[in-house]
Amino acid sequence: MANSSIEWTEMTWNPTTGCTKISAGCKFCYAEIMTRRLKAMGQEKYQYGFKIVKTHPETLDIPYTWKHPKIVFVNSMSDLFHQDVPLEYIKQVFKVMNENPQHVFQVLTKRAERLFKVHKELHWTHNIWMGVSVEDIRVIERIDFLRKTRAKVKFLSLEPLIGELSNLNLKKIDWVIVGGESGHKPRPMNPDWVLDIQDQCEKAKVAFFFKQWGGKNKKAAGRILNGRTYDEMPDVHELIRNS
Repeated sequence: MANSSIEWTEMTWNPTTGCTKISAGCKFCYAEIMTRRLKAMGQEKYQYGFKIVKTHPETLDIPYTWKHPKIVFVNSMSDLFHQDVPLEYIKQVFKVMNENPQHVFQVLTKRAERLFKVHKELHWTHNIWMGVSVEDIRVIERIDFLRKTRAKVKFLSLEPLIGELSNLNLKKIDWVIVGGESGHKPRPMNPDWVLDIQDQCEKAKVAFFFKQWGGKNKKAAGRILNGRTYDEMPDVHELIRNS
C-alpha cells in the first residue's frame, strides 16, 4: 500500500501487479513506467516486470490493519479483471473489501466485458466503487457493460481523454472523472471536450471531477476549469452508512 498523489483517492492497494495493453488509452501507461522504476529499485513485488500479471495473496490482509477509514484505489499498477487474474482470486479480493465496509475501495478496469461476465459471482457492497476507463468513442461500449453490473456505485474515468465523447449515456452512472494525458509526448485534449462532458454531467446530476489538463508539465497546466476546480464525488459517508 502507499499514499497516493492521485487527486481522487487517498491511497493505493495492489493485490495484483502487471498488465497488457488493449486500447489507445494504454499507449503511455503510467503503471508500466512506474513498474520499470520499481524493478530497477529492486522491489521484489515488481521483479517480473509489467507484462507478466502476478497475484500477491500476501497483500490481502493489509486493509484489515488500517485503523481509520480510507479511500483506496485498488490495483493502480494492474487491472483486477485482466484475463490472467483467476476468478477465485478476484473473489478473495472482493471478500476483503466486503469485510472492510469502513473503507471505500475504487476499482477501475478497461476489461469491462470480463467484469460483466463475472459480476454476478461477486458480492457488491456499497463501499466498492466500480469504474471503467473510456478514452474515446472507440471503447464507449465499456460503459454499457458497467451499467449492467450489480455494482452499487459506478463511475467513469475518461482519462486520458483523447477524443470527443458527446451524448454520453450517464444512466446509472454516479461519478465521472476527466483528465488529460501527461508525460513526454502527451496527446492533446481539446478543452471543448471537457466542457461538453462537464455540461452533460451537470444536466444528468452526476458528480464531476476534473483531474488535470495534463501535458508535459501537468503541475503547471493545473486543473482549473471554468475558473474553478471540480472535486465532486459520490457521498462517501452516506454510502458507508448504507453498506
